[in-house]
Parts: sequence; C-alpha cells; structure tokens
Amino acid sequence: MSGNPSFEGIKACVFDAYGTLFDVHSAVAQCRGLFPDPDSQADKTSEIWRTRQLQYSWLRALQNRHVDFWQVTGDALDFALESVLGNQGPAGLRDALMGSYLTLDAYPEVLPVLTTLRERGMKTAILSNGSPEMLERVCEKSGVGALMDAVLSVEEVGIFKPHPSVYQLAADRLGVHAGEIAFQSSNAWDATAASAFGFKVAWVNRFSQAPERLPGQPDAELRTLDELPPLFG
Repeated sequence: MSGNPSFEGIKACVFDAYGTLFDVHSAVAQCRGLFPDPDSQADKTSEIWRTRQLQYSWLRALQNRHVDFWQVTGDALDFALESVLGNQGPAGLRDALMGSYLTLDAYPEVLPVLTTLRERGMKTAILSNGSPEMLERVCEKSGVGALMDAVLSVEEVGIFKPHPSVYQLAADRLGVHAGEIAFQSSNAWDATAASAFGFKVAWVNRFSQAPERLPGQPDAELRTLDELPPLFG
C-alpha cells in the first residue's frame, strides 16, 4: 500500500494507554458479578468512572493540585459508586474494581500491531496519564511492555495531559523531532492536543464519536489500530 503522505518520515509511534491500548471498561467487566444489580449498575458505573477520571485530571491540572493517576482513579470511582449505588456498595467491590484497573485487557489487535511496527524498525512508546506503577502492572499483564522502547508517565513532568510538557516528554526521551512522531489516541481531546503540539496524529475513533472543536486536527482517523501500519506504506 502507498501509505498516507502525512506519515512519511515517521521514526516513532507513541501510544496513549487507557482507551487506546487498554480497554478501560474491562475493569468493571471483570467485576460485574459483584454488583447487586449488574444489568442496571455495572455499565453505568463504568461510564461515570471514566468520565470523572478524565474530568478530575483536567481540573487538578487547572488548579495546579497534582496527584498521581491512581488517586484520581480512586476518587473518580468513589464518585461513580456513590452516584449509582448511593454508597460504596458491597464489601470488597471498591477494592476489586481498583485491582482490576491494574489488569485491564488489551484490545485484541494491540500485540500484533506493535509486533509489526517493531519488525519495520519503528520505535514504540507509551505516553500516559497513568502512574509508573499502574503502567508497569498493566503492561506486564498484557505483554505490551515487552514491545515498547519506553513507557512514559506524566509523573515525570507533574501535570496531566493535555499540557504541552507531556508531549514534549516523548520527543525528548525518544530523541526525535515532534514531526517525526506518530501519536495514537482514542481520546479525541488528546489527539487534537497532540496535533496542536506538532505530532502527526492518528485518532483511533473506536466508538464513532464526533470530532472535537479544539485546536489541532488529527491527520488520520482509524476505527482500530489494525489500520495503523498501512499509514506508513
């Protein structure tokens, strides 16, 4: 295939972790049977949990009150459980859900795609809001870590995405110019911010969402990561 001209000269592929490589909703799926009424409570809890997790990261960045993503994840879960169940739920539910966030499922195409990219000589890395400990656990469980040249956490700069210093971290650590990096995220806000920073961006629009009205424009829109390798020809 001829590839996409926007992605010519790419030397490194950098991936968001949560929602891009790892299915954030698999945390609740692993614990579904622990909910008093799974059919009405589990999916709703997962949606609120993810939404609040992102919102809390943005709000803390704006307030300059940084904590690591593990605390943000726990705070967001407490809000979700209180919203859906009216309390923290049955004994052990919260601990089980937090534990499952360390063992999220990778999307099925992730390992084959990463293997293909590395066989082509491409550098690969994760750039994530996740704390180093969270990323280490989920990468080890899934096998993704063995296919990465670097696993980069925002803890190195002390502020969450979409602050430009986070994206600069990837360029600095990989030793390549921003325009030589292809950045992949399923989060449209992350994709636009990375584009505005100067990365070439493939937005992995897994859930057919509308595009954001923000600075930056992804160079490609994918349904899954299977569509990534052909962009490079």
